Amino acid sequence: MVTDVGRTPRAEQVGATRLQILTTAERLFAEQGLYAVSNRQISAAAGQGNNAAVGYHFGTKADLVRAIVRRRTPRIESLRQEMVTAAAGSRDVRDWVACLVRPVTAHLASLGDPTWFARFSAQIMTDPAFREIMAEEALAEPSLREVLVNLYEFAPDMPADVREDRGNMIRHLIVHVCAERERSLAEGAATPRSTWDEAATGLIDAITGLWTAPCTGDSGR
Repeated sequence: MVTDVGRTPRAEQVGATRLQILTTAERLFAEQGLYAVSNRQISAAAGQGNNAAVGYHFGTKADLVRAIVRRRTPRIESLRQEMVTAAAGSRDVRDWVACLVRPVTAHLASLGDPTWFARFSAQIMTDPAFREIMAEEALAEPSLREVLVNLYEFAPDMPADVREDRGNMIRHLIVHVCAERERSLAEGAATPRSTWDEAATGLIDAITGLWTAPCTGDSGR
């Protein structure tokens, strides 16, 4: 028997199992860390009787991490592409910083409460190997590459090493500010900004200031 969308019941079951594993793994990684959680624990928490279900469906932990990132990337890319199209031709650094920040916060807002992707991303940022996976997936998206091109074009004149250093700071700001807000929301704690949209505005203000700040060089040390 084939369903209306051309998928067999078996294919639908496999798809549902994979989605449940991805959702469970994202939550456990976010709450406990990448190395504190085993494939066996994920399988059990996802309601899979087979302890090898994670390996069967996704392979290694790195493959699972990449699958979680790829689950979220298309929606973020879609939101960013809309913003990039709207910002085309702008020479205002703030417009391009917004293209970095708002697609992420808008996606988190759309997921409801609680969410885990921001904390999952923060866990990835602490490990060079897994961080590289996220960087590869993000830079594969054309809209993000276009944003970076424009940021570099309209950035103040600064040495390459300073530009790289500030780029790293910006990545950490976006990831960890979002993760802290996500954690506070999950715990029912107060947050500095009442909505994800307001949190994005604060981030954009801070990142624009960071990116355009003067570079003092060795003489200022």
